[in-house]
Amino acid sequence: MLTHATQAILALGVYGVFIGMVLESCYIPVPSEIILPYAGYLAYSHRTSLVAAMIAGLAGGLIGALIGYLIARYGGRPLVERYGRYIGIRHHEMDRADHWFQRHGDGAVFFGRLLPGIRTYISLPAGVADMPVGRFMAFTFLGALPWTVLFTYLGYAFGPQWNHLGGWTHYFLAAVLILLILWAVLTLLRGRRRANPRT
Repeated sequence: MLTHATQAILALGVYGVFIGMVLESCYIPVPSEIILPYAGYLAYSHRTSLVAAMIAGLAGGLIGALIGYLIARYGGRPLVERYGRYIGIRHHEMDRADHWFQRHGDGAVFFGRLLPGIRTYISLPAGVADMPVGRFMAFTFLGALPWTVLFTYLGYAFGPQWNHLGGWTHYFLAAVLILLILWAVLTLLRGRRRANPRT
């Protein structure tokens, strides 16, 4: 069902990019790894500009994230679990996003937006935890920006081969994990300095 839905969305061109990213960011697992490279291909084939393709993807992602956040904040996880099964939301994926948020706090929103399998669901624990909406949107923007720009540009660069980008996701994931490790180390060192201030 999601495959057919994705194909229907792509048929709408740049408007479909926006719609697809809205859906992907509010718990509906429409793959941005397909939507964004196709947006780049639209720019390659002169059906839109590269900047417009990136803006459509980013704006859709931000609006979808806000919708997902508000659903979680005011409806809670029980609402998502009750109706999510009808659109392919799986319990273990929500558990993974919740664990990620509990472990990494606010930074989980930034890094979560960069990780496949977590990015779709990271709005849920942020909303349930009543994270301030301005802070949530700021971290969401910072996390969504590199993902959107990179995969849209790759679609543009690969042109007619845009749908052969699946392997690049692994390289991007490796880079994100390296950044995450560095962030965790810096956070740990900062915590130790606060616990043992110099006299």
